Amino acid sequence: MKSRIREDLHSESSIDAKEEINRRVQFLKEYVQTAKAKGYVLGISGGQDSTLAGKIAQLAMDELTHETGETYQFIGIRLPYGVQHDEDDAAKALEFIQPTVTKTVNIQGAVDASDAAFREATGEEMSDFNKGNTKARERMKIQYDIAAHYGCLVIGTDHAAEAITGFFTKHGDGACDVAPLFGLNKRQGKELLKILEAPERLYNKVPTADLEDDKPGLPDEEALGMTYDNLDDYLEGKQVEASIAEKIESRYRATEHKRQLPVTVYDNWWK
Repeated sequence: MKSRIREDLHSESSIDAKEEINRRVQFLKEYVQTAKAKGYVLGISGGQDSTLAGKIAQLAMDELTHETGETYQFIGIRLPYGVQHDEDDAAKALEFIQPTVTKTVNIQGAVDASDAAFREATGEEMSDFNKGNTKARERMKIQYDIAAHYGCLVIGTDHAAEAITGFFTKHGDGACDVAPLFGLNKRQGKELLKILEAPERLYNKVPTADLEDDKPGLPDEEALGMTYDNLDDYLEGKQVEASIAEKIESRYRATEHKRQLPVTVYDNWWK
């Protein structure tokens, strides 16, 4: 099963970080032209993944603008729910990326309105976990609103270590037009940020989805019950403890629906 998963996720045992940066920059340049779009949009949280995807997108748009004489842009969006507890990291990420345009949309009003509407419709409270997913979907909705307004495409931050566990919100951060980090694991993403000379604080930061009000800043590894080193080792074809391999494969099977288009009567992957 490990071989099939690694093949499905295009996971490599080792990479050349400089080559990967160039390959993904070129991919974004070619795709935006093919789609006849004017640039890309991405929400910047201050974490490793959005920092890396944002920097690659900005490099791509700067190169394309220089090469064609036309104007291409990368729009970095801050999407806090109220006041983000690690706002300083988000500011540091934006300083590193230097987006063509930066915008901020506070999602609290929209999320709280959805929460209130749910309570009115059901007579019950939305769980904190489900409200976290609502936050993720509201963030993606705004990215698509802004992308549509400016004729851009939405970037996603999905990578192999996230895809293998389904550790993303369906139709939230899992929704996008392009996923330039796909195939990379967490360790490899860190390698790319080092080459790009990102602030060490950003790529050594403890990863967190930070979606739940009652668990602010909950580390991904605590939520997953395994470390990113475990996941990266598995994805690189290295030996991991049998219990860890079983947990990874169980999560992969259980979250397969997140990696597929809506199922139809003609599909059989789920059988």
